[in-house]
Amino acid sequence: MKITDKSQYLTQIDNVILAGPYHDDWASLTDFEMPAWYAKAKFGIFVHWGLYSVPAYANEWYSRNMYIQGTPEYEHHIKTYGPHKDFGYKDFIPLFSAKRFDPDFWAETFANAGAKYVVPVAEHHDGFQMYKSDLSIYNAAQMGPCRDIIGDLKTSFEKKGLVFCTSTHRAEHHWFMGNGKDFDSDIKEPLQCGDFYWPSEQKQPNHQDLFATPYPDREFLEDWLCRTCEIIDRYQPKILYFDWWIQHEAYKPYLRKIAAYYYNRGLEWGQPAAICYKHDAMAFGSGIVDVERGKFADAKPYHWQTDTAIARNSWCYTTSLDYKSSYELICYLIDVVSKNGNLLLNVGPKADGTFAEEDASILHDIGNWLAVNGESVYNTKPWRYAAEGPTLETEGQFSDASAIVYTSEDFRFTAGNGCIYAACLKYPADGRLTIHALSKSKDANKPNFHGIIRDVEILGFEEHPAYSIDDAGLHLTTQNVQSKYPVVFKVIVE
Repeated sequence: MKITDKSQYLTQIDNVILAGPYHDDWASLTDFEMPAWYAKAKFGIFVHWGLYSVPAYANEWYSRNMYIQGTPEYEHHIKTYGPHKDFGYKDFIPLFSAKRFDPDFWAETFANAGAKYVVPVAEHHDGFQMYKSDLSIYNAAQMGPCRDIIGDLKTSFEKKGLVFCTSTHRAEHHWFMGNGKDFDSDIKEPLQCGDFYWPSEQKQPNHQDLFATPYPDREFLEDWLCRTCEIIDRYQPKILYFDWWIQHEAYKPYLRKIAAYYYNRGLEWGQPAAICYKHDAMAFGSGIVDVERGKFADAKPYHWQTDTAIARNSWCYTTSLDYKSSYELICYLIDVVSKNGNLLLNVGPKADGTFAEEDASILHDIGNWLAVNGESVYNTKPWRYAAEGPTLETEGQFSDASAIVYTSEDFRFTAGNGCIYAACLKYPADGRLTIHALSKSKDANKPNFHGIIRDVEILGFEEHPAYSIDDAGLHLTTQNVQSKYPVVFKVIVE
């Protein structure tokens, strides 16, 4: 596909919507059905990699904050690269050569980590497209690395059996670097559609106001629509993830068009598609609900996703990352899956395309744990209880600022393979545990467990635990089981 005339492409988009079962209204779009593979996959990898990986300072919002006078990024930029009028954000493009980028190695790394799908960012807020585009020359195929990064990743991921998905964060670009017009920088008028900095709206909206002005104009919204549909047509992602700001009123008519176009295209290609969204940007039931850097305290009757990062303080690689531990992230995965969710875990490669030692080590640890305990994660369903134990989970977005301290009484449950899986999040040194959810109540009217337990095994350990059941619970005792990671009991029921 090559877009030679944007007006013709807009007509094509309208025609696909008119011809398909999905139309650009919420009543039609809520007929959406989540792809079956997604509910079984449970674990995916998010990838933030782009120009912001070159300065590797603070976080992926460098392109915005370097133009806000007085910020650490502003001062760092002048000290390191010189005045903004002489070296602006665009001047990172030739430095982003990605000389050591090996998409096959990425695919192998993510597959070995136990991921089932991968979501590389196709375009971040900064406006640099990591894919081949007909709508702007400021893309990785024509500048910087001079290769179709997204296309190369799709090929490598699919060869390795990973489901290819992608994301676009273009909507925020409308205002993202507008502060560069407040002083003598390289962001100057006139800016036209297709320019790297366009439109850089100078008046900043209130990001909490869903009706905030200034509204993006029709030209920007149509360009956003075409850019998104170009990604859909060129790469046929199985999941399309949107970042925030699409919940703003101005985007809604175009968002409905994108959803209808994408879902109809998916049916044409024989691969049901899904949009992952947050902040109630879409009508409930028309896509997959996402919670950024957070989760739910209880299991949900609908499937959902959380996206979080290996580091607490950035989505991209920087020289000052505050890494989470492998143990914390494995517990996070277990908790999310027990509550009917998927974990999309972000990594940020270095500018040259390699992974930091810490990222690689964490992915290796997760992969090793899943290689042993994956049957309690993949293709499982929530059990009647998601969790038990004294430790309370914090619900809501941006709730991963610190690690939760679990006890040996904290369990998470899933069901699959005709069994119940109980993950002890902090294994006790004395090897003695009780799972209260599996108590044998004498009162048949109480919602306790009334099934027949035939056996109990421990995933990854040869030792067979001693166990007994009474009205207090399933009591387990081991002699030689020790692990710094969660230990999973496989309860075989009749």
